[in-house]
Amino acid sequence: MTPEEGLEKSALLLLTLGADEASEVLKHLGPREVQKLGMQMATMAPQPRAKVEALLDELEAHFAKGALVHADEEQIRLMLTKALGDERAAHLISRVLQGSDTAGIESLKWMDAPTAADLIKNEHPQIIATILVHLEVDQAGDILKHFPDRLRNDVVLRIATLDGVQPAALKELNDSLTRMLAGASTVKKAAMGGVRHAAEILNFVGSAAETAVIDNVREYDPDLAQKILDEMFVFENLMDIDDRGIQTILREVQSDSLIVALKGASPDLREKVFKNMSSRAAEMLREDLEAKGPVRLSEVEAEQKEILKIVRRLAEEGQVMMASKGGDDGFV
Repeated sequence: MTPEEGLEKSALLLLTLGADEASEVLKHLGPREVQKLGMQMATMAPQPRAKVEALLDELEAHFAKGALVHADEEQIRLMLTKALGDERAAHLISRVLQGSDTAGIESLKWMDAPTAADLIKNEHPQIIATILVHLEVDQAGDILKHFPDRLRNDVVLRIATLDGVQPAALKELNDSLTRMLAGASTVKKAAMGGVRHAAEILNFVGSAAETAVIDNVREYDPDLAQKILDEMFVFENLMDIDDRGIQTILREVQSDSLIVALKGASPDLREKVFKNMSSRAAEMLREDLEAKGPVRLSEVEAEQKEILKIVRRLAEEGQVMMASKGGDDGFV
């Protein structure tokens, strides 16, 4: 089952349950899950009764297989490491098993970017950096957009040079965000921050702010700025993905989104997309691009970032590969 199919089935199940029962389920989900399910339910077309019955039959069969299964800490650690690799798993394990996300951070995750930015903008830049590495990278990028240039530059520099989150730093967070980390003294150093984390956050910042941040980092440390750039994955990096990967991506992207995103793409990237479509589909896309007319840069960047989210998901699932900047093949 693909993530899209799972999301559709989950939304349909919640609609079937009704408001009271569905609300009890939603209480146990995080902000990202609630947002995705809410959008899916809001845009879902009327579903035939047969589809609902089939879903309920599938659910009943699933629960009829046996009792609940429990996994101990070592099993979870092994499973995540095998599935994601050492580097990706280390970050997730620190959150799952060490309890680094607590009430304060969770509250921040539910806020819109302007509110969250206003809440933390007067904290010390090192505290802000430590807060942002606990958030999803797209949310952290949105929050950065609402900071003054000087603060934004300082925070990204600190994220890029952060090699972990010590209990003492977590204690500062606890003082800054109410009840953020209960028992921070027992928390182990978490594998957060660093060049890759800074690069991932900058992927969700507009191009003008991104350039300003990199220029500022370059003044401080040219080598560090280059390392961040090397880790960043931007829309033009789709040129580095092989044809099979492009075809996989195109199956996941809505045509309206692709048209807007390609308005800001280079001619070479457009041609790469065209050649990985059927002749008829490519011809229709060319015509739609010509007929589209001018599009705001902010709209183009927004659609490109949505497509990049799809690319990262497919890469994590092992469906898309591209050559790394060092010349060796690797996942992105």
